[in-house]
Amino acid sequence: MSDSLSTIIVDDEPLARKGLAIRLAEHNDINVVAQCSNGREAIEAIKQYQPDLMFLDIQMPGLNGFEVIDEVINQELALPSVVFVTAFDQYAIKAFEVHAIDYLLKPADDVRLAQAMDKIREHNQSKADTEHKNRLVQLVSDVTGSEQSKILEELASNQDVSISQYSDVLPIKDGGELSRVPVNSIWWIDAAGDYMCVHTEEGTHILRKTMKQLEELLDPRIFIRSHRSTIVNKNYIQKFCSQLNGEYYLVMTSGKELKVSRSYKDKVKQAVNN
Repeated sequence: MSDSLSTIIVDDEPLARKGLAIRLAEHNDINVVAQCSNGREAIEAIKQYQPDLMFLDIQMPGLNGFEVIDEVINQELALPSVVFVTAFDQYAIKAFEVHAIDYLLKPADDVRLAQAMDKIREHNQSKADTEHKNRLVQLVSDVTGSEQSKILEELASNQDVSISQYSDVLPIKDGGELSRVPVNSIWWIDAAGDYMCVHTEEGTHILRKTMKQLEELLDPRIFIRSHRSTIVNKNYIQKFCSQLNGEYYLVMTSGKELKVSRSYKDKVKQAVNN
C-alpha cells in the first residue's frame, strides 16, 4: 500500500470511529493506521505515524479538534491534511479558516463521503505535483546557477527556462553536502595544487575545478585573472599598486594583498579603472 494515504481517525465516540473505519476500508488508497479517542492520543499518533490524512472530530473532552491542530503546530510536527467530522455545523467557517480539506456532518452518507474522498485525492495530487515541481526547480537551479524565483517566474509565464551563460551561484561539494555559494560573495579564488580555494567573507571553500573551468562559469566583466593561479572579483578590489622593483599587487577590501603578474597587469589595471 505504498501509494495509499496513511490515515488516523480521531473521535471520542467508539461507534463513530468504527463506522468511519469500516467505510474508509472500501477505499483502496486509504490506510487507517490509528484510531484515537481524544486529542492527546491524536498528537501521539501524529508523532508516531506522521500520517498523510486525519479525520478529526471537533467537540471532544480535553483538546477539541482546533486545539489539536494548534498543538501540532506549536510542537512543530508535520500537520496532516484534515477533514473535520462533527455533529455540529456552526464550526464550518472556522474549519476552512484552518485550511481543512472538507467538513463532514455526522452522520455523513456514502455520497458525501465519496465527495470528500475526491477532494482529498485532488488535494494530494496537487501537493505531490507542487513538491515534484519544487524538486525540479531546485535541480535546475543547482545545475544552471539561476535563482529559483526566476525559474518559477519563467515557468508561470510559460517561457522557456533560461540558462544563464554565467552562474549566480557556485555549487561546491564538501563530502556529502552541497553548498551553494553566491558568486557575488566571492572575493578571490586561487589555486592550491589540484584544488581551488574560494575565498568569501564566510570563509574558504575548497573546489575541485581547473582555472579554465572556473573562467567559463564566472562573468569576465566581474571576475578578472590577475595571475596564472588567481581570479579576483573586481568589486572587492580596493586599489592597484606598484612597487619600486616593478612588481604589481592588488589590495582587497579585506586588506589582503594579491600579486599581479606582468602578463595580466594591463588587463587588471583596465578592469580596475572601469
